[in-house]
Amino acid sequence: MAKDLLKDIVALCKRRGFIFPGSEIYGGLANTWDYGPMGAELKNNVKREWWKYFIQARPDMVGLDSSILMHPKTWIASGHVEGFSDPLVECLACKKRFRGDQLLEEQVKISAVGMGLPEIGKTIKEKGVKCPECGHDKLAEPKKFNLMFSTQMGAVEGESLTVYLRPETAQGIFVNFNNVLNSTRIKLPFGIGQTGKSFRNEITPKQFIFRTREFEQMEIEYFVKPGTEDASFQEWVEYSKNWFFQLGIQPKNLAMREHDPKELAFYSKRTVDLEYRFPWGFGELVGIASRTDYDLKQHNLYAEEKLEYQDQITNEKFIPYVIEPSFGVDRAVLTFLLEAYQEEKLEERTRTVLKLHPRLAPVKIGIFALKRNAPELIEISSSLFRDFCPLWNVQLDNSGNIGKAYSRQDEIGTPFCVTVDFQTLSDKTVTVRSRDSMQQERISLDQIKNYFRENLD
Repeated sequence: MAKDLLKDIVALCKRRGFIFPGSEIYGGLANTWDYGPMGAELKNNVKREWWKYFIQARPDMVGLDSSILMHPKTWIASGHVEGFSDPLVECLACKKRFRGDQLLEEQVKISAVGMGLPEIGKTIKEKGVKCPECGHDKLAEPKKFNLMFSTQMGAVEGESLTVYLRPETAQGIFVNFNNVLNSTRIKLPFGIGQTGKSFRNEITPKQFIFRTREFEQMEIEYFVKPGTEDASFQEWVEYSKNWFFQLGIQPKNLAMREHDPKELAFYSKRTVDLEYRFPWGFGELVGIASRTDYDLKQHNLYAEEKLEYQDQITNEKFIPYVIEPSFGVDRAVLTFLLEAYQEEKLEERTRTVLKLHPRLAPVKIGIFALKRNAPELIEISSSLFRDFCPLWNVQLDNSGNIGKAYSRQDEIGTPFCVTVDFQTLSDKTVTVRSRDSMQQERISLDQIKNYFRENLD
């Protein structure tokens, strides 16, 4: 059933314009996905709600939009050039490549946390791990595979500079620490948040948009005085959970996983993952890490200016500690789709419906005329569309097939539908149908806008 659910979601996304396979007319490009008309709206709504909740609603937060291409020293300082790698294992028979740690976890249920490359290779041989593609047990010794995409900046051969597509948005925040501090004069504790694209050359991307090579992040670096990081960390865990709860995620589907000390990054004091119950099991949705002062200290070793904070009262200078809540936009989109997807048995048919939170729904209102050849009804429905579209994303459908129109709007998660019928001509009311309850009520035209303001905003 769980696997069927993912298949149903993928099919719905293609059918209703949420997500398409990338470069499909050329046979596709593995693990690339394009967001269609409905998907672009949903994705933008997710980012908009995140920005409102985490940036706009807090006096201790500011926003940033940093460059994808950064000076290569950035990634030397951060440790990505030297240590940002996965254990790559190649099948000597079919030449396909896989992550060694994932093969152990999937085939023999052994965690590779804390293992070095030699130990991973030894365990693969001892446990008889086989190639998932062809079934052979002839697997090469694992080797490091750096996950960063590199490119050349500059037009002159031999004089160009090797730069990287950023594998995370966090470093753009760290290198702008002084700029933000000097331009806003914000005081500790404070945070900087941003959304943006990141790129990781994953060995085995999988599970639709859950793990991809090109993805979008919503990330925060929250700077605190050393000694206060533990309390701040716990506050961010609870605050992050509540964002999902208020947008419709059921608490039973969200779990908190504390990282074992063996799997912590060497600079991390504590890390907690918020995990969602995906069809294949619980998987990471948000990572919240207490990163100490590692990042700013590292940039201080390589940069031409010091990144530090001066207390205006005591004049004390110090390097702040950092709490990092890191969200994946694409994983959040998939989570909200999975949570909202329902198939309901009605008397004569099965209704497929996305019960998205109204603030996330791609289309807020569907507007229909009861008959397609009734000019008076079409004029009123078109007038409503013109009146509503500056306020909400709405769709106009004057085809006259109300049943099919309802089904289409249910599948894209539209909270309300408005039907202009012949009664409208006599009493100036329209039928408003609720997606979740399927109940209908008559609302007067002079009250319709207030009705939706109360139920959508």
